[in-house]
Amino acid sequence: MKMYAKSVAVDDQAKALAFYTEKLGFVLKHDIPLGEHRWLTVVSPEEPDGVELGLEPNEHPATRAYQAALMADGIPFTAFSVDDIESEVKRLQAAGVTFTQPPMKAGGATIAVFDDTCGNLIQLMELHT
Repeated sequence: MKMYAKSVAVDDQAKALAFYTEKLGFVLKHDIPLGEHRWLTVVSPEEPDGVELGLEPNEHPATRAYQAALMADGIPFTAFSVDDIESEVKRLQAAGVTFTQPPMKAGGATIAVFDDTCGNLIQLMELHT
């Protein structure tokens, strides 16, 4: 069994697609109309055949409540790994990404958290070996 996709709930799919591609640097993989929404996924340009990130509409009331509770408590919705967190944070800040937590050591990793502008906090993690 392999992981095919993971999802992040977003308040606006078009805005999310722009943020995740233009700011973060992901690449569009699928954009399939499904009624008023779309099956919309992006991938890392480093792994074009890797795990897809679905930009899912947060239409269900439980999803919106969960998303709002995580945001209010400062808890990231998901995490992405990076090889060099300091340079990645600088790159993203230069692109206009807002960090709610600067890089900090946490056990065997360094983590940082940013706002994806679509209702989520996202954690970056550099693992130390």
